[in-house]
Parts: sequence; structure tokens; C-alpha cells
Amino acid sequence: MTKTVVAGVGMLPFSKPGAGPSYVTMGSSAIALALADAGLDYDRVQQVYAGYVYGDSCSGQRVTYEAGMTGVPIFNINNNCSTGSTALFLARQAIESGAAECVLAVGFEQMRPGALGMVFEDRPNPFERFDLEAERLTQRPDLPLALRYFGGAGLAHMQQYGTQLSTFAKIRAKASRHAARNPLALFRTVLTEDDVFASPVLWEGVMTRLMACPPTCGAAAAILCSEVFARRHGISTQVRIRAQAMTTDTRSSLDSADMRKVVGQDLTKAAAQAVYTSAGISPDNIDVVELHDCFAHNELITYEGLGLCAEGEAEAFVCDGNNTYGGKYVTNPSGGLLSKGHPLGATGLAQCYELTHQLRGTADQRQVENARLALQHNLGLGGACVVTLYEAAS
Repeated sequence: MTKTVVAGVGMLPFSKPGAGPSYVTMGSSAIALALADAGLDYDRVQQVYAGYVYGDSCSGQRVTYEAGMTGVPIFNINNNCSTGSTALFLARQAIESGAAECVLAVGFEQMRPGALGMVFEDRPNPFERFDLEAERLTQRPDLPLALRYFGGAGLAHMQQYGTQLSTFAKIRAKASRHAARNPLALFRTVLTEDDVFASPVLWEGVMTRLMACPPTCGAAAAILCSEVFARRHGISTQVRIRAQAMTTDTRSSLDSADMRKVVGQDLTKAAAQAVYTSAGISPDNIDVVELHDCFAHNELITYEGLGLCAEGEAEAFVCDGNNTYGGKYVTNPSGGLLSKGHPLGATGLAQCYELTHQLRGTADQRQVENARLALQHNLGLGGACVVTLYEAAS
């Protein structure tokens, strides 16, 4: 199968709900930026994969038609928080299978303030079985869904390994330092661990507000193409997708009596191992990582899920500075979901944007020195996980 080239990427600065433009303006602007970055006109695009979680049918067409109406297939995708990377996964499949030579993946979200909740309450809840297990394990049905899930996962790590609440505060403070270098991040104020502790308590002994990512609006897009198409049109082949895997839940998510597995740690492990095996590498070869830090707690357990450190060693990994500049892996140089923001449908493509610039050497103040291999992890409850390995051409 042909190699997939990341020909162009585009992203808008993320914003608080109600503070930015509509999803149409955000999504179409991200598409325009990605096309300009690739040096292509929209009429070269042969398929479109549009991702969003909170929107009506055919919102993908509404956004894409601003770029052009050429009659190409447009697919609307909703895979919870992994929606953007699912669009990327399908676009890459189309290229590598030979179904298309040039494909657009776009993700956007126009969110409302407050905790995430159900939109349709007159039909079965897709999280019903997960909710029952989460309530049984945490005994906190009073908490909002995402807080209960990821706080419960962090608590499980604390109970098994003695992980301190201060470690999650260190992760959040690290995110703020990285975001301060990113002009596209929503929150760019540098926070100390004390600042994180001083924010309102959401779950006593488990989480403060600053350990959770905020609802966010935004959009990002990527143009993928084959190497042959790239050469034909004078497009740089500097950044390629070397391996990619997508997983969904197995019975262990519900049968293990472990909140870390309820929130997808086994999905992460399986997808990461598939990528490492396909690429013929180990985690030690990775230079930079963008992972799904919707909560500081999920960042910590994801270190272990991705194999960046061994089981039970995530706290030492953080305390030794191995998750930032000067350490073993620079994780979330963009500021991650915690500081950059988390517009659900756009997050996976925003990660692609960041890692593409890292491998091009154009990440400015955020640049990871000599970055050659970049790993992306994007997780959606309910559930799906996509892990993508990018490489810089030698």
C-alpha cells in the first residue's frame, strides 16, 4: 500500500463557548488554512471526512461547501472525543487502499458551557453499561459523567500505587508552561502547582477544577495524499504517517472492576502495541507525544498505556521530568487538552497539526529538538482510541 503524506494542516485558535464564530466559520477557515498549507485548490480533494459530536446531520457538508461544491463524497463522523482522529484514520485508509489520492479530514465543535451531558434523553444512553460500572466502582453518581469516569481512574491509580494528588497538579502545571508557548492555545497563563491546588475542589482528595479540561470551541483540518500525488503536484513529503491503529472496547472495559480500564486503558495499550509492531519500533524511539489529557489523571495513566513508562511508574516519570523538555519524552508541547482546549471533534486533528509542525521543525518556541518520530493518542469514551505514528522523511 502507498505511504500517506500529511500535505497540509490548518487550525484556528481555540475559544471559550460563545466567544468565537460559528462552527461553519471555524470549520471552513481550518479547511482554507490546510489547503493553503498544502498549496492546493479544493477541486483536487477527492473525499472528505468531517468530524463533530454536537451538531445536526450533514454539518460536514455545511462546512465543506464553503470551500466548494464539487460533488465528492463527504462523510459525517461522530466517535465522541476521538472523532477528529477517526476522520484522520478513515482518510488515511482511503489513501493507502488506493480509493483516493487526496483526502480532506476536518474536525470542528461549537460547544456549550458546563459539563458534558446527553442531548437525546428519550432513547437508550450509549454509556448505559459504562455508567453502571462507573457508579458501582466509584459510588459517586452525583458527579458529572466525565469527572466520575476519569477521576475514578486516577483514584484507582492512587489506591494501587500510592500516587499523590500533587502529581496530577504537576501534570497540569506542565501543560500550562507548554501552552504559554502556543499562540493557538486557549489558556496561556503559566500555573504553579499551588495554583492548581487552589482552584475549586471537584472531588475531595481526587481532583480540582484546573485538573480538568474546559469545554471549548474550535476547528482543525488536514490534507492527506499519496506520495505519487505529492510528487506530481510539487507537495513536500516531509511528514508521513508511518503506522496507525484504531481500537474499540473489549470485555475488559466492563469486566475488570478497574476504572482505568473503563476509561479505555486497554484500548490505548492495544492500539499502541499495534502501531509499534507495524512500525518495527519501541516506545524508546519516540521523540514527541500528543496524548489525550482531558484530565490530568488520564495523562498519567496514558503514560503507562502507551508504554512510555512501566506500570506503576507514572508518578516517578512525572517527578523526574520525563514528560517535558529536557526529559525522555516531550508530552503535549501544544499545551494539550488541559490548556490548549478540547473541542471534541477538532482535538484529533489539532494533535495532527501540532505534530506535523514538530516534524517539519516549524513549531517555533515549542519545537522539540531533532524530532523524527511523533506519536498521537486520541481517546473517546464509549468508546474508541486512535494511535498514530508520524515520521519525518530522512
